[in-house]
Amino acid sequence: MEIDEAIRESDDRRLKTKYNNAIYVVRRALALYSVEEVALSFNGGKDSTVLLHLLRAGYFLHKREQSHSNGVLTDHEVAFPIRTIYFESPSAFPEINSFTYETATTYGLQMDIIRLDFKSGLEALLEAKPIRAIFLGVRIGDPTAVGQEQFSPSSPGWPPFMRVNPILDWSYRDVWAFLLACKIPYCSLYDRGYTSIGSIHDTVPNALLCVNNSSSSKEKFRPAYLLSDGRLERAGRAKKFSLPVCRPAYPAVSNGMISVDSNKNSTLTATVIGVGDEILFGTVEDELGPSLCRKLHSIGWSVSQTAVLRNDVDSVAEEVERWKSTNDVLFIYGGVGPLHSDVTLAGVAKAFGVRLAPDEEFEEYLRHLIGDHCTGDRNEMAQLPEGITELLHHEKLSVPLIKCQNVFILTATNVTELDKEWDCLIELTRSSGLLVLMEPFLSKRMTTNLSDDQTRLESAVEALSKKFPAGQISEAN
Repeated sequence: MEIDEAIRESDDRRLKTKYNNAIYVVRRALALYSVEEVALSFNGGKDSTVLLHLLRAGYFLHKREQSHSNGVLTDHEVAFPIRTIYFESPSAFPEINSFTYETATTYGLQMDIIRLDFKSGLEALLEAKPIRAIFLGVRIGDPTAVGQEQFSPSSPGWPPFMRVNPILDWSYRDVWAFLLACKIPYCSLYDRGYTSIGSIHDTVPNALLCVNNSSSSKEKFRPAYLLSDGRLERAGRAKKFSLPVCRPAYPAVSNGMISVDSNKNSTLTATVIGVGDEILFGTVEDELGPSLCRKLHSIGWSVSQTAVLRNDVDSVAEEVERWKSTNDVLFIYGGVGPLHSDVTLAGVAKAFGVRLAPDEEFEEYLRHLIGDHCTGDRNEMAQLPEGITELLHHEKLSVPLIKCQNVFILTATNVTELDKEWDCLIELTRSSGLLVLMEPFLSKRMTTNLSDDQTRLESAVEALSKKFPAGQISEAN
């Protein structure tokens, strides 16, 4: 079988591992269900194209094992019998439609064309056919992937079937490594800079692949497989801008900075959490917490709570759970070594009720950073909270900042590193509105010689309080 042979001849160890794991899922499904009870959801995109050829290879190996022919079967002797579902849409790109029908002809697909919405179409199909399991090209990072496993029953309210996800743990890089290694035809849009294809109304070429050519008025784009950061594959999808903080009705962006009149809006609040037994034991002085508080004050944020926690998953989860809904933003720092603490990420995941899932793109950053120390097919430090994680890229950072909804996880271990991460965060804020930037808090120190006269001192403090009603007065001896 040409797919299986191409992978065996490849020098890409990780691709081989991904392929073998995916084939195992395919063959497991074919052992659990008859051919009449399974179907493939195909939409002409890169992920479903990978899935189609994994199914072809998996079915070939499944039939070979059943026939005990020890590899005598040829591709032509094993027709592909798995029912293929295509949801045809008037808003699909013509290139997608053409590629889908050409693929069906080339590989002899038994294709059911459905012109209803996904849910209604499935209900009608499952009512008419004995389908119990559907192969899907879902990958972690897709909007629909949250909470799914390789075998996942359909969601409540949907017709009952088993979702089979052979490439759930594949990355963008893995998808293109497979297509190119096996020399598989794919939709022509990907050669024109499209990296994630939706409808004609919400999809454009990825600007990160644009080729600057002053001699031509028409923009040109490099192929999708040249996108260096797979986390940005959906950068060509139109999306509505939204602020990550909880407060409503902010003014528009001006000069790249979101500004708020602090006299007309309630103060935005942050919680600062440090994680580290070494801080609690007193073996290391906590310089990051106070520095982070000063930085937040410099952009007009109030710090409502600071805490230092043990290196314990439950402690982190409880603290994040306690403050994530009552504060606009949480900042967490701490952990051993140059990278984030696994305890911190696990605690954040537990607080949001999600699992830690492997992130191949983040693993690539770790491999570049720690080189030979990152061995094996999976780096446990590259596990991130599933479905809620956003990596914040900046050219000055060797590892992206990690944002989980309104929780920022900082990897800094000293003030110098914190300064660098904070500066990058503020630069990103000015370009994409990650935080709301307000007028900084002003701190004034006053001395008095009224300490021996308690009544006069109280009167002076009361007068200051009336003059600065929004201020806070603290006493220092």
